Amino acid sequence: MLALGAPAMAQDRAAVERQFRGWLEQTVWPRARAEGVSRGTFEAAFAGVALDWDLPDLVPPGAKAQTPKQQRQAEFGAPAKYFSRGSLDGATSVGRRMARQHAQSLAAVERATGVPGRIILGVWGRESGYGQVAIRHDAFRVLGTKGFMSTRAGYFTDELVAALRIAEAGHVNPRNMKSSWAGALGQPQFMPSNFLNYAADGNGDGHADIWNSEADTIASIGTYLERHGWQAGRDWGFEVRVPASVSCTLEGPDQGRRISDWAAMGITRVSGTPFPDSEARGEGFLLMPAGRHGPAFIVTPNFYVLKDYNMSDLYALFVGHVGDRIQYGMGDFEARWGDVGRLYRSEIAAMQRGLEARGHDVGGADGLPGFKTRRSIGRWQEANGRPTTCFPERAMASALGG
Repeated sequence: MLALGAPAMAQDRAAVERQFRGWLEQTVWPRARAEGVSRGTFEAAFAGVALDWDLPDLVPPGAKAQTPKQQRQAEFGAPAKYFSRGSLDGATSVGRRMARQHAQSLAAVERATGVPGRIILGVWGRESGYGQVAIRHDAFRVLGTKGFMSTRAGYFTDELVAALRIAEAGHVNPRNMKSSWAGALGQPQFMPSNFLNYAADGNGDGHADIWNSEADTIASIGTYLERHGWQAGRDWGFEVRVPASVSCTLEGPDQGRRISDWAAMGITRVSGTPFPDSEARGEGFLLMPAGRHGPAFIVTPNFYVLKDYNMSDLYALFVGHVGDRIQYGMGDFEARWGDVGRLYRSEIAAMQRGLEARGHDVGGADGLPGFKTRRSIGRWQEANGRPTTCFPERAMASALGG
């Protein structure tokens, strides 16, 4: 279908558009009606809405899903790019201004949820530039398109119904519901189901307005993190030095141990100061997002609460780091990011399949070098007498059958 010439393609797309309208009526409308959505709200939401063919990860009817070559999200690209000078400095400088401007709201939410204001600021800054980033996509067009023909159609169909419930409740006019290209709403960039579950009224006016209210945005982020298990009184993590005697294959949230035990293995904070006593007694996890090619960290369970907000190690690390810069004046990480991230997702996916064929759990051959892939590479490197870097490199592709 996708190889057709322009006239045939136009005709074919028109046929898919008709299928889309039929899907809305036959699949989405019955579900929405069962959830209490009125016909008027449904029709207003989809008035003039057509498929958005420019969105990523689409699988039109009759087409086959493919692993994309290019990383579509910065979270899964080169770490150094994610922590660019402009991103860090902008999030920090504006964040400090927001900390002063919204000190009362931040303090109130910290008292209520246990989530530090600096962490809320880090999330807010990364998600929407503290509300300054324009959000231009039509939420119903995005969610409709991805619910109808994407690699995660079921998930986005659920979110589409949730968005209809938000409109039905009167939180926002359906024609004014703007989202990211992935369907995330408002300043905290909540998916619609998260809005229904975690949006909070921070200014006491009886409404949870994550589009226009900074106080509601702050309260909503704090509520989300609290309900996902944020442990009050604990930090998110610490940059550390990992001696060569400690294998990078020990990384991961399923290989935790007391932070004092990590210290006993020779892992030290880059600051030279000991881990706080309150943290040393608690569980910690080794994090090496670029393997041996970048900074290393001992993180707490709170780091993985941040990952619940966005399933990316780099995202959670950025949020915690910016929060520290805002409140404590922290500088850059001591270790520098190596020159990694030059591989296509399709190349990493081929390596992952090679590792799976050798019995490794890489967390799925999705072309994304998460912790399971990183440590599987390290285990394969150790078993084959190679330098253990725990990160995909083009030189290993042929050996893994990529």
